[in-house]
Amino acid sequence: MNSTLAGAYKSRSQIARIVTEDWALHEMYCAACDSDKLRALKNNARAADYECPRCGARFQLKSGAGWSERSIPDAGYDAMIEAIRGNRVPNLLVMQYSADWRVRNLLLIPSFFFTSSAIRRRRPLGPYARRAGWIGCNIVLSAIAREGKLPVVSDGVARPARSVRSDYERARPLSRIKPSLRGWTLDVLRMIQRINRTSINLNDIYAFEGELCSLYPRNSNVRPKIRQQLQVLRDLGFLRFTGKGTYEIAANASASLS
Repeated sequence: MNSTLAGAYKSRSQIARIVTEDWALHEMYCAACDSDKLRALKNNARAADYECPRCGARFQLKSGAGWSERSIPDAGYDAMIEAIRGNRVPNLLVMQYSADWRVRNLLLIPSFFFTSSAIRRRRPLGPYARRAGWIGCNIVLSAIAREGKLPVVSDGVARPARSVRSDYERARPLSRIKPSLRGWTLDVLRMIQRINRTSINLNDIYAFEGELCSLYPRNSNVRPKIRQQLQVLRDLGFLRFTGKGTYEIAANASASLS
């Protein structure tokens, strides 16, 4: 990265923001189309830093020297939930940088993989804080299906753009599901991944009934909902029905599920 941009800034967070955002502007591409450039949005653009000049896809960058595969801090909880329900969440770039300003890891989470079950409310700020009572949130990466965590850079090595775009395109059918219904589909997909086999049956998924009940306490018909989501995943090409309540992971999704 171009660390000379730090200039007269003294705050480490300000320096990191300027240096990492500059890197993404000049080095990052659009994964949703074949554009090799992104353009910076104005500073007051809501919850997004970049936009693809060709397809209009928006991206937000979150960077830090630390790296957690479980969760990362985000902004206001209510605003994030509203953005998910309104299908307004941008694609998220999660970056880890080294002390000498090199990109160590970079993860892309497509916008349509964000669900309410992947957002955790933080405690309200105390009464003496400048924004007393404000409630932030964490994005729980471990609650996002593997197809939604696309490595762009791993351990300092960049993946070919065509591979990242291929993964994005493979997952894109999920974007056609209404945001109000998408959470169920993605949560059932996560349960399938945890079984870690290429062939599953209904009883395998029913074993997660209690967990799904806790995620969706207002739904009293969890098993029918599970069967419905298996059909949705089948129609989208993620599963193949083989009869008698048995499904196989489709060939085009096996790489992501392995």
